[in-house]
Amino acid sequence: MECGIILEGSEVKSLRANGGNIAESYAAVEEGELWLVNSYIAPYKQARTFGHEERRRRKLLVSRKQLANMWNATQRKGMTLVPIVMYFNHKGIAKLKIGIAKGKKAHDKRETQAKRDWSRQKQRLLKDNR
Repeated sequence: MECGIILEGSEVKSLRANGGNIAESYAAVEEGELWLVNSYIAPYKQARTFGHEERRRRKLLVSRKQLANMWNATQRKGMTLVPIVMYFNHKGIAKLKIGIAKGKKAHDKRETQAKRDWSRQKQRLLKDNR
């Protein structure tokens, strides 16, 4: 799902210089609004006096229907809103793609961990045999 972001001027300049990171961030519906939490936008050096806070919460812009669907998915179904990519569209406006993800169950996590351990052990065995 595509949504707009409310940004300050120095944040836009920094993003155009590839100074953003959404790797550890997530989106949340709070008090009827959609927010991007824990995203990082590097400080813009030319805007020293009127700079921005690097890890502030940023408001996301979506329609009411989309917001209702996201709230329903997160509150009732226990899903998570994950930012996928931040980009500038053809009009030069900053956009964010958000996916609705379902977390792993405990047995799925154990299965993934067992596969990872086995692949490490296999690599060690192959390395020792050479």
